[in-house]
Amino acid sequence: MRRVAVSWLMTLKELLRSRIVLILFFTIPTIFYTIVGLTSTERTVAFRLASVSEDTIASVSERSEALVFIGLAAVGLLTAFVAMMFVQKSTDTNHRLVLCGYRPSELVAAKLAALMCVTFSVGAYVCAALPIFFRPTRVLGTLLGFFLVGWVYGCYGLLIGAIVRRELEGILCVALLANIDVGWLQNPLYYSEAQNRAVIRWLPAYFPSQVSMVAAFSNYSIERALLGGFTYGCVFLVVAMALFWRRMRVRTAPEQSLQSPGPPNPGAPGHG
Repeated sequence: MRRVAVSWLMTLKELLRSRIVLILFFTIPTIFYTIVGLTSTERTVAFRLASVSEDTIASVSERSEALVFIGLAAVGLLTAFVAMMFVQKSTDTNHRLVLCGYRPSELVAAKLAALMCVTFSVGAYVCAALPIFFRPTRVLGTLLGFFLVGWVYGCYGLLIGAIVRRELEGILCVALLANIDVGWLQNPLYYSEAQNRAVIRWLPAYFPSQVSMVAAFSNYSIERALLGGFTYGCVFLVVAMALFWRRMRVRTAPEQSLQSPGPPNPGAPGHG
């Protein structure tokens, strides 16, 4: 636990040194919310609460639905990038720590703890800004959805960081899934009219999105969606830990049998 705590503290200190990253944590959601506030209307829209049932319909204002959706997209995108950076930016440092006695699992646990701090901060900020525009039916449940999308996409970012060694490829992998999934297909308005909804239900952000949407606009249970999202993140985390351990393990040269030299041969060339 002492090693995990020290590694967690050093990871947070490294993050705090990058001021531009800290600014973006709060600037990006603010920009997203501002654009939604300027471009959306108060007209009523209807969509399915799919995690409850395909026949359960919610009718809310277009602006309210868009704010919850764009908040989920902001949290998921930011946490995935930060998680990938935690793994990719400190590969050499992690190798040295393993050589000094740290276990790869301890390093992953420390990075996950630092990532949860980031997720809680960004998720709480995004959720706290919602009452400026509307008040969700269940604020705590909506907040849990933001935390859950950060958990799922944070673990996905750890996985990408463990698989991809170069930054450009990692950014493309994160941006591709985040834009298609949490930034597009999980919009309940799109889901309601989609042809193959089963594809959308298998994507990582489906359960977190349902948690926030159901909690924000109804009183239906969110327990099933919470369990599904947590399980999805755990799968990403287990695979990421296995790949990270494989990359960080110390490879030792095989031992060679040493034969004791025999007595010197006086007749051998060069002897004398």
